[in-house]
Amino acid sequence: MTEEVSPRKGDRTKAAILASARNAFHELGFDGASVRAIAAQANIDPAMVIRYFGSKQELFAAAVRIELRLPDLAQVPKSRRGRALVEHFLHRWEGEPNEDALIMLLRSAVSHEDAAQRLHTVFASQVVGALRPVVAASELKRRSALVASQMLGLALTRYVLRLPAVADLTRTDVIRDFSPTIQRYVAGPLPH
Repeated sequence: MTEEVSPRKGDRTKAAILASARNAFHELGFDGASVRAIAAQANIDPAMVIRYFGSKQELFAAAVRIELRLPDLAQVPKSRRGRALVEHFLHRWEGEPNEDALIMLLRSAVSHEDAAQRLHTVFASQVVGALRPVVAASELKRRSALVASQMLGLALTRYVLRLPAVADLTRTDVIRDFSPTIQRYVAGPLPH
């Protein structure tokens, strides 16, 4: 006979597992984080992780839920849309510690196909959705892919690889240097 876990205790256990998993995935990426280590940090038996989440992949998916909350670009003057996107992403990446899921997912995506696919899905759907009201349908996929490639490249070099030439830039420098490129991808002419 199995012991029933009270809903309150179950909720606390699940929250502890998710907090531990976010920390492990952030620090070590998907491949480096183990269910055993996540359970140890949460002070529970590893079997409880599987009980609540089924597998490491499902735990990763639960720990790394991402909503980009991109700005409504139709409400932003056309000449400032690139800047608005750069400022938004910087705010997400450098904001609250619990908002680091994007970096955690990017770090894991470098070496794990499921994480890469998840990152692709997040950016493909959400960036396309943000640009749809302000970009011609015939150019939507291309422009969205260009914006995503630039912003993910910035995140990778600044926050994961920490390349000094990019990591040492001030927020003002990043906005100044990246906004014109993003602006061109959103609203400028593209070569055919």
